Amino acid sequence: MTEITETMTGWLAPEELESVRGRMPILYVDAVPVRVDDAGVVTRVGLLLRIAQDGGVSRALVSGRVLYHERIRDALLRHLEKDLGPVALPSLPASPVPFTVAEYFPTPGVTPFHDPRQHAVSLAYIVPVRGDCRPRQDALDLEWFTPDEAASPMVQQEMTSGQGVLLKQALAFVGRLP
Repeated sequence: MTEITETMTGWLAPEELESVRGRMPILYVDAVPVRVDDAGVVTRVGLLLRIAQDGGVSRALVSGRVLYHERIRDALLRHLEKDLGPVALPSLPASPVPFTVAEYFPTPGVTPFHDPRQHAVSLAYIVPVRGDCRPRQDALDLEWFTPDEAASPMVQQEMTSGQGVLLKQALAFVGRLP
């Protein structure tokens, strides 16, 4: 009997992923795409328009799983390209350090972050993008907001799963929370 070595070990079949999600936390990255001026000050925040898990329309950050044997920076770049397009031109630092770590729980109320599918741990980053962003995959649109607009109650109520809290943390981290 010959043993075949799987070379694409980062992907799980849907039933395998469901089983793993029920047994252990899954690692994710969240990215807040921003535009910055010449001094590096955040002037705009990009939010995706998506169909939410409940079928409604919501605003969202760039987010996704980190695959087995994938570097964090590669996961960030993959998800930014997947959601914003191949010419978004994200600027990742030489050594990416998250501005926070968010824990999503299937049980509401444990933290501000909720994901009914799983317990997930997400490393959250603020990523300047310089290029032309064209939403792809399941993103319907990308809209750029000023930091004040992004922190407004109107935009915050359009965000689900606690991502509005994460966005406000990002704005506070860069000194742009009103």
